[in-house]
Amino acid sequence: MAEQVELAERTKKPSWLKVKLPLGESYANVRKIVDNHKLHTICESGNCPNMGECWGAGTATFMILGNVCTRGCSFCAVATGRPTEYDLDEPRRVAEAIKLMKVKHAVLTSVNRDELKDKGATVWAETIREVKLLNPETTMETLIPDFKAQWDLLYQVIRENPEVISHNMETVKRLYKLVRPQAKYERSLEQIKRTKDDGHRTKSGIMLGLGETESEIFEAMDDLAMQGCDVLTLGQYLQPTKMHLKVKEYVHPDTFAMYREEGLRRGIKFVESGPLVRSSYHAERHL
Repeated sequence: MAEQVELAERTKKPSWLKVKLPLGESYANVRKIVDNHKLHTICESGNCPNMGECWGAGTATFMILGNVCTRGCSFCAVATGRPTEYDLDEPRRVAEAIKLMKVKHAVLTSVNRDELKDKGATVWAETIREVKLLNPETTMETLIPDFKAQWDLLYQVIRENPEVISHNMETVKRLYKLVRPQAKYERSLEQIKRTKDDGHRTKSGIMLGLGETESEIFEAMDDLAMQGCDVLTLGQYLQPTKMHLKVKEYVHPDTFAMYREEGLRRGIKFVESGPLVRSSYHAERHL
């Protein structure tokens, strides 16, 4: 059911991966707010194919703690290196931007800040508080890092009670050392379990097209369901640059539809599955 594509270099993408160019007044307004408040978005840093659609609808996913990550994941377009000190005024600016955009459901994510003693947890917690204070009617999703399994830092963040707490698995167990060399499959599963056990709605995401097999995807779904994952997103991996992992397979939309049904059958409450699906795509549905 999946179309196999061998890629020596960049190859023409299938028709189902075509997206519209960003246009319109709402897009321009989001662009202005992001620039004026000197904020980062994963939409831009991650080369998200849905940026035009989401910004055109007046929403964006804000990326806190800077735009340089301490980890070197081989799939990710975000810059890797030694970050500068984080901006203590960033939580206020994020909250103000969300208010100006009149966002009903806000999505926040961050780079990994492994060099910090608290891994960025303090700024995470403060940002959630500032957003709630200035936008009491706005619901929130937080896509958080693993905090290197320092669970006290995890609880510091999740007990600020955003409506959805997400942590992406990104790929299947066998490919972790290749795709996420500084992360651990079992650690991410435990984070989801701890988040669920603490009484929160949990969410995760997996990329397809990196060489995983159907049975491995089913295994990952089963593992997530066992840990209490409520929401799962499945999307097509796209190679950001020639320095990143190559696409092994462009997965057909029909196969994504099959995976959606399989995820639901395995007990995950909501599955968003399609070639252009990303973690924060249509996030408001996941409430």
